[in-house]
Amino acid sequence: MPNKAKLSQYKPWGKSVSINLFDCDISLFYPDPIKKFINEVIKVVDMKAHGPCYVDCFGIGELKGYSAMQFIETSSITVHTDEPGKRCFIDIFSCKDFDSKLAAEISNKYFQAKRIKYITLTR
Repeated sequence: MPNKAKLSQYKPWGKSVSINLFDCDISLFYPDPIKKFINEVIKVVDMKAHGPCYVDCFGIGELKGYSAMQFIETSSITVHTDEPGKRCFIDIFSCKDFDSKLAAEISNKYFQAKRIKYITLTR
């Protein structure tokens, strides 16, 4: 592992935004609306899908929700829903730069969240 001085010399590989949405409209927490959201966010952040979008339901009871994964030509988009908690968790990672604030705003608007929290990391 390179020392810290050498790490600062490396050019960033990409950007990651983690978006947490609260008090969402849970009628959107199903495969078709989730796929529609992923298609919309791909357009907004100017990316290209690579292959199909995978959506499946996991868990039981309080831990039940849909998860989705979409490869993009520059990395991936994931969505995890928590229907009992009315929460949605979205991660977008790309080695191509994108507007993470716009991605968060589109996510918030689409899932009709009452509260949002997001963080952007340079990787």
